[in-house]
Amino acid sequence: MFSLKQPKPTFKSYLLPLPQAEDHIASEPRVKKLEPVLLPGEIVVNEVNFVRKCIATDTSQYDLWGKLVCTNFKISFITDDPMPLQKFHYKNLLLGEHDVPLTCIEQIVTVNDTKRKQKVLGPNQKLKFNPTELIIYCKDFRIVRFRFDEAGPESAKKVCLAIAHYSQPTDLQLLFAFEYVGEIYHNPAKKVNGIDPGGGGGGIGSASGQQTPLFETYSDWDREIKRTGASEWRVCSVNEGYMISTCLPEYFVVPSSLADQDLKLYSYSFIGRRMPLWSWNHPNGSALVRMANIKDVLQQRRIDQRICNAITRSHPLRSDVYKSDLDKCLPSIQEIQAAHIKLKQLCVNEPFEETEEKWLSSLENTHWLEYIRSFLKHSAELVYMMECKHVSVVLQEEEGRDLSCLAASLIQVMLDPYFRTIVGFQSLIQKEWVMAGYQFLDRCNHLKRSDKESPLFLMFLDCVWQLLEQYPAAFEFSEMYLTILYDSARISLFGTFLFNCPHQRVKESTEFAISKNIQLGDEKGLRFPCVWDWSLQFTSRDRLLFHNPLYIGKSAPCVQNGAVKTFKRSKKNYSSTLRGVPPALKNGIISEQEFLPRRNSLILKLKPDFLQQTESQSNSMEQYFRDWFAKPVDLHGVILPRISGTQIKLWKLCYFRWVPEAQINHGGFITAFHKVSLLADEVDMLNRSLRQYKSNSSLQGSCSELDQSRMYFRANSLNDTSAAPDFLSSSFPFSPVGNLCRRSILGTPLSKFLSGAKIWLSTETLANED
Repeated sequence: MFSLKQPKPTFKSYLLPLPQAEDHIASEPRVKKLEPVLLPGEIVVNEVNFVRKCIATDTSQYDLWGKLVCTNFKISFITDDPMPLQKFHYKNLLLGEHDVPLTCIEQIVTVNDTKRKQKVLGPNQKLKFNPTELIIYCKDFRIVRFRFDEAGPESAKKVCLAIAHYSQPTDLQLLFAFEYVGEIYHNPAKKVNGIDPGGGGGGIGSASGQQTPLFETYSDWDREIKRTGASEWRVCSVNEGYMISTCLPEYFVVPSSLADQDLKLYSYSFIGRRMPLWSWNHPNGSALVRMANIKDVLQQRRIDQRICNAITRSHPLRSDVYKSDLDKCLPSIQEIQAAHIKLKQLCVNEPFEETEEKWLSSLENTHWLEYIRSFLKHSAELVYMMECKHVSVVLQEEEGRDLSCLAASLIQVMLDPYFRTIVGFQSLIQKEWVMAGYQFLDRCNHLKRSDKESPLFLMFLDCVWQLLEQYPAAFEFSEMYLTILYDSARISLFGTFLFNCPHQRVKESTEFAISKNIQLGDEKGLRFPCVWDWSLQFTSRDRLLFHNPLYIGKSAPCVQNGAVKTFKRSKKNYSSTLRGVPPALKNGIISEQEFLPRRNSLILKLKPDFLQQTESQSNSMEQYFRDWFAKPVDLHGVILPRISGTQIKLWKLCYFRWVPEAQINHGGFITAFHKVSLLADEVDMLNRSLRQYKSNSSLQGSCSELDQSRMYFRANSLNDTSAAPDFLSSSFPFSPVGNLCRRSILGTPLSKFLSGAKIWLSTETLANED
């Protein structure tokens, strides 16, 4: 019989078989084929293959292999390996998972294990040894570490030198934003993430679609005057073209009684020619004004009197003017910078297992929380002057562009609920920081001029977070929004946080445009991307995390049993906020100057009974705070901070998000955020269902509306009791994995203790418990 099986081949080949595609990829590292995602104007400066990114310092089992790339915008580590122990990552559309913007780099350290050498790299420096390790310290408290054991020594040295050079530019026009905007102007068809870059205050995907006013035009200031009802104030265009002062905006608000000619004359007497700037008006007519010091000693008394008389005439009751010297009342920018350095040392550089026992005392020694308490307390006292005494407040500072930015902003957040919304808060930053001449370039140290660096903007966001923590239902935005806003100040793409003043943007961008043959037309300088265009960084889905589910808008009162219910606070806390005001008076927290008299009268010397008046005023102030804390909270009215020792907290999400040891799995505020989001989404679903039912809409239309949600965490159905996602932790939406080199990726006794383990208890104690 014949067999149906095919005969076996008898030919034998002695050549090695050709490698299959999968085998080829495995033997030839895939990193050579990985390329970075580049923005318009972004170029690769240097790169090195076979780099190992360290995930933990005591083991290499979690390390990632890939390519390290340095561009003129960022350093990027590209790998196909999945991140170990990470179940969630909040994606920025401009930056990859392992990317660090160059302006976020604080220090670069190269190490050679064999020679036992290390060196902090600066710009244009030589490296005499081949590095085996690169450690990058970031301004956002991250530490990133790379190993070059398998990489070419010369390539590793070149990429380290390139990172050091491009992360420490010597000129403003070398920052990436200029190359980016130049490329956009030469190629208008280019878009990033489907968005036309340029100026403008885009929203974050809210239903209102309201734009953020940039206060670059006359009309923006005029609308703000009308919004606050400041009828005795006017928009001044005397600085149009920056003819008077280069550190003031072209348009600002002054008393109607001051003529332009007088302003020009007075401007010569102020430091930096920074004339008094109106910030805000209280409904009772009191105004908040910022003013630099008068440098002309001979004219100081006369000009000061004329300015204060004009402010008095702008008040409907002709009330007095109260001046607060911020240089005497608040910590200096140098003290704030020193506190920030100590805080970073404590939160980042010190191993947790070595500092746990003395951690709270070390935190107190940084003075960071003490300075936050000072700003909140002083701002609350000035709120009292405007709200209760009905007087206008003048914030006086040497140049009027540092401490006054922070104090003026906090006062408005406490007084005006509009500035506790997302658009309102963004307009506040635009008005009181960007246009008022806060020196973002120097204070954020984009050009590495350390003598001018000071984290005032971070301290402001921290103060706002303290208020958000105490009154969560009063703010439309979440603490994730505040943290991401702080991160955005470290991205050298947005013109919002790139310059010391509006004039610098116009001057530098015009010079750059001329050098690149860019036709500006009628535009005043190049238009840089605005940070308020959040769609450049995040998807509409991710932007939902900016919304606070606890926020109660005016259109959504809390109703219980058919009646509007207000949120009440325990009366036990009423005196803990500003207790001890009289000693603060002696320490200069409240200005020792007497109220300036009205109209054309001369400034009088202190009267013998001034001390009695001061004591009476302090009693009145303390009584005001007692009465305020004894009443239910008006979420759409004034809010005042609680500033006792335990009520000023450390902003853990901002400072601890990169520390694996401090991470609490399935813990932290995000667990409550998740539950409240589900509840709010259920309420929204019910409201939409009721509207659809009442309007008798079609089923298709009903389903489309029911699919809409303003919450990041959504309820699958009504009465949804689904458990929290497995990726939630106290550092959500950020992940510390791979961003900080600690002794163990699994944490230390701190995280285990917080998780409930009894590892610190002795065997005898455990035996007794059993």
